[in-house]
Amino acid sequence: MIEEIQTRIPEYARPSDELYIKVVRTAVEQAIEGFLDRIEHPGAPWDPEPFRMIGKGEAAEGRNLEPLQTAMRLGARVGWRRLTEIAGPLGLCPQSLYDLGEAIFVYLDQLADAAAEGFEEARAHAAGEMERRRNRLLDLLLSRPPAGAEAIADLAKAAGWRLPRTVACVALDDQHGTRRAPALPPDVLMGMGRPAPCLLVPDPNGPGQGPMLDHALRGYRAAIGPPVPLAAAATSLRWACEALDLSGRGVLPRGLLRCADHLATLVVFKDEELVSALAEVRLAPLSHLRPTQQDRLAETLLAWLRHGRGAGEVAARLHVHPQTVRYRLRQLEELYGDQLADPDIRFELEIALRARQAAGAALRA
Repeated sequence: MIEEIQTRIPEYARPSDELYIKVVRTAVEQAIEGFLDRIEHPGAPWDPEPFRMIGKGEAAEGRNLEPLQTAMRLGARVGWRRLTEIAGPLGLCPQSLYDLGEAIFVYLDQLADAAAEGFEEARAHAAGEMERRRNRLLDLLLSRPPAGAEAIADLAKAAGWRLPRTVACVALDDQHGTRRAPALPPDVLMGMGRPAPCLLVPDPNGPGQGPMLDHALRGYRAAIGPPVPLAAAATSLRWACEALDLSGRGVLPRGLLRCADHLATLVVFKDEELVSALAEVRLAPLSHLRPTQQDRLAETLLAWLRHGRGAGEVAARLHVHPQTVRYRLRQLEELYGDQLADPDIRFELEIALRARQAAGAALRA
């Protein structure tokens, strides 16, 4: 049996590896002795553990079960052939041979089942251990202050994760509590079990990464943080969480957000109390007007600050007549006077007006 297995199955052909030859011999001897025990004591309990361990060994070797199953079938054929050769001298009748043949194949099925059970158990354990390492790696990458580079490199190696130069974190909204993980490549670290579910995407600006995320996160409410060096992964996640929060409040659109597309809004809303104080000062000239007048003049002033000083361009942006814009600009000049000539005040006005516009959009949502 050993010679035929090593001759016909390449995975077990290691003539120079004495330890491996001993393992194969032990497995064959256990199979034969177990079969003989079954024949001699048909009602005795059978211990599947030796072949469960063999199945675990196959998993540890990184093979599937096909070589082992082939070896079992080959060993059974060799055993059956030898039995038929000695049936005459032993005086075995045909019925005895049939019974032995049936017993061999029943036993073969039991061995295969035991090996498969051990194989799957080892695979599940290995997958669970790898998942624990990846979760721990994600914890280290998102810790504040960040973990040391050496500790991260060691754990990344143990987790089979290549260290990228840049990463982007994705904040996921789990409003229904499903914790359903999106279908993503294995190099994406997933923190679905964290209090706030998130992902860590390596090399987010690499080829195909953008379309991959678009496809995988379709139907999710999520925010993709800005690309940052690996050591700053927590910063990317913080921005992603803030964008997701603003999306939930209606300030930013729903669906899949990219922080890089909304940096101005994120900066404006970083310190809302400070922005409110700024707005109170810079928008004070509008405060005595009716709400509808405030809205029209604020809209016109923001368009003027953002898109140029020409009434025609502002009118095109607002879809109103240029004469209407000129009238509103004259009102604004009367309200603000020389302040509109100061570039610092114009900058602060744009911040305050952008915040006002975003807050209005949130209320309408």
